[in-house]
Amino acid sequence: MSRAEEVLESLVGIPSVAGTPNAQIMDFVQTYLEGHGVDCQRMMGPEGDRENLFATIGPRDVPGYILSAHLDVVPANEPEWQADPFRLRVDGDKLLGRGAVDMKGFASAALAAIPDMRQRNLSRPIHLALSYDEELGCRGAPHMIDRLDDLCAKPLGSIVGEPSDMRPVLRHKGKVALHFMAAGVPGHSAQPDQGRNAIHALLPVLNALQVETEKAREDGPFNPLFDPSYSTMQVGTIQGGSAINIIPDHAEMKVEARAIPDVDAMGLLQPVIDQAENDPSLSVSVLAQYPSLSLPEESELATVVFRISGKEPVAAVSYGSEGGLFERAGIPAIICGPGKIERAHKPEEFITRGELDEAYQFVVGLSDFLSA
Repeated sequence: MSRAEEVLESLVGIPSVAGTPNAQIMDFVQTYLEGHGVDCQRMMGPEGDRENLFATIGPRDVPGYILSAHLDVVPANEPEWQADPFRLRVDGDKLLGRGAVDMKGFASAALAAIPDMRQRNLSRPIHLALSYDEELGCRGAPHMIDRLDDLCAKPLGSIVGEPSDMRPVLRHKGKVALHFMAAGVPGHSAQPDQGRNAIHALLPVLNALQVETEKAREDGPFNPLFDPSYSTMQVGTIQGGSAINIIPDHAEMKVEARAIPDVDAMGLLQPVIDQAENDPSLSVSVLAQYPSLSLPEESELATVVFRISGKEPVAAVSYGSEGGLFERAGIPAIICGPGKIERAHKPEEFITRGELDEAYQFVVGLSDFLSA
């Protein structure tokens, strides 16, 4: 078993589901780092039970590169799992478990390469940035990014290890997710005039969303690097009422917008929000929000990652990451991580030993580049 596989076994064995306390997994990472002579900073988020972690290998006072990963995972309640999803399982070349590919694999490769980094005389540092609740809309990373000025010299770039088959990814869409809630007045359905239907209160909001969705699809703007090439909006869930013959006294729906670069996702939904604000029985809250990512191919970060990975870049992907948050903070970002995104959020999630080693070799290659 390789060092990276041993670390992955430990990380998968800790059920760090998004939205739950993560001290256990951060304790493991801190102990591992300190065992290799690396100090780290743990930063509690506003939730009070979840932390980010930041560590530096090499000189802290000169610009370097961030390896960014999230340690939270989606739940593993699917009945199709063939064994405990929070215990790493080996099946030939496959390493199976929740988070194996999304994205504890990249984190394990980076941690496994710490001894290699320590053996080299790094002229520029490699930072490890581990965040929480990425699966709930990159909730942890902003708090860590806000602290970077106190943690290190301004980084040259951030490499986000989301699964990309180790192909550098230059762009992704931004996202906003909103929660609309309607309060009604219950009563007998035979006398609807004696109550207020909460589900009906959502109808003008739904209509406004449909109008804006069609406007984006037909009028753009468009970016041919994405599929679809325009910004999108949709209702993901809608719930309300309790019985067919009772006027619904509550209703709620969750809506998202995914915006191509240079389009504000919240701006896309503003007409929908405005419609909701016309009705005092409706309330709106933000569930998740992160900006788009757009890195020029000729940038220094792209050149470095192209060289080390040895793979052709991907112009754009449909999923998102904390990369846009780094970019908004003035730090160029790129996605490059092991495994395939198609295996994420599914039962029997896996990464192969070859993919895990490829990520490990990439991090070692970055260490060699920074010590040359």
